[in-house]
Amino acid sequence: MFPPRTFKCAEKTRLGYLKIAITCNKINVMEQVLTLVCKLNPTTQQVAQIEATLKAVADACNYANEQVKPQITSKTTIQSLVYQDLRSLFGLSANLAVRACARVGANRKTAKQKNKPVKFFKPTSADYDARIFAFREKDWTVSLTLMEGREHIKLDVGNYQRGKLKGKKPTSAQLCKHRDGSYYIHIQIKNEAPQPLKPTNVIGVDFGRRDIAVTSDGDKWDGKQITEVRDKYAKVRTSLQRKATKGTRSTRRRARQILPRLSGRERRFQQWLNHQISYRIIQQAKSTNAIIAIEDLTGIRERTNQQPRNKIERRRSNSWSFYQLRYFLEYKSIKEGVEVIAVPPAYTSQTCHQCLHIGLRSDQRFNCGNCGWHGDADLNGAKMISLLGQSVSLPGGSGYLCCNLSTDSSGLLKAPSL
Repeated sequence: MFPPRTFKCAEKTRLGYLKIAITCNKINVMEQVLTLVCKLNPTTQQVAQIEATLKAVADACNYANEQVKPQITSKTTIQSLVYQDLRSLFGLSANLAVRACARVGANRKTAKQKNKPVKFFKPTSADYDARIFAFREKDWTVSLTLMEGREHIKLDVGNYQRGKLKGKKPTSAQLCKHRDGSYYIHIQIKNEAPQPLKPTNVIGVDFGRRDIAVTSDGDKWDGKQITEVRDKYAKVRTSLQRKATKGTRSTRRRARQILPRLSGRERRFQQWLNHQISYRIIQQAKSTNAIIAIEDLTGIRERTNQQPRNKIERRRSNSWSFYQLRYFLEYKSIKEGVEVIAVPPAYTSQTCHQCLHIGLRSDQRFNCGNCGWHGDADLNGAKMISLLGQSVSLPGGSGYLCCNLSTDSSGLLKAPSL
């Protein structure tokens, strides 16, 4: 039996977002939940009803959060205390009132883990289940229960969403209002994920800023392009922000109009690049029946920010999206039946993968004073990560991290400098 595990991430597609959650239940069956974000095309009357519904749900959540004691996180208990009030005061249907109570309980559980209280609910989303939501493929509409009854709202989707929704009967969704003012329906589709492949090899992946990723097979993705893109956008933002405060009246107005248009371009480019890298690594591992071993870099940003650096280096380091790349690898690997493990990063870039002795790393080169191996430092680190992954994942793993004892000038055995 395995404990429940969930991996979540969001994939940007050409026509929308694809959020993926992988759940492992107690009978070891992997379930994949894809959340397709589809744009709605409501009429003017439907827009008014959507707004009224979102506001009523938010007000109901705020009321329940205020009336029920903060330590109560059970949705059943919250429902028993405020269900009748939510229906009478805010005019919600039975299921919308139940979903509002469930949202308060879920948010409280999440806030409890972070040691923060739930403060306020905004009128930007509402949860739907099978009783108040339905997808109709025959006319590509969704049926939603709103304040004044059931409404059929047209979907504005592309071929990608149509392919994923074809033949499906989703039972849950979320009605959302995005920052651009448009309305979307987040439809959840459940699929059974394949069983993991039986590994015969381990591919080590070394993350970095100069080279975004280097594998133990020799594949490398240079980070020069993303660094140049980030530096370019940083200069453009700085210039526009200066003009928005110190330029002429027309210049300030024009700068304020341009700044929002730049928002997200840099992030989308980084996201696209991480998708390309993670896809290539997963396909390589799948074709060779390999496990992917990566570095566990949790907390590295906080540690590096404590070091004295200039403003440019701080910005480049804080914009390093290694966490996103790791998440992409994790959820795509489960979708393809490939296992990903995280190993401690300590000394992986300073240990020779040939003899396991501490060597000398200078910039991008690694030189081992024991066996004489020299080469790319990131490649050596990736191969060392691969050895760590083999030691914990493959049969006879303890034999992968061992080295021969050497002798000193007197002929006595000398322990290796690990």
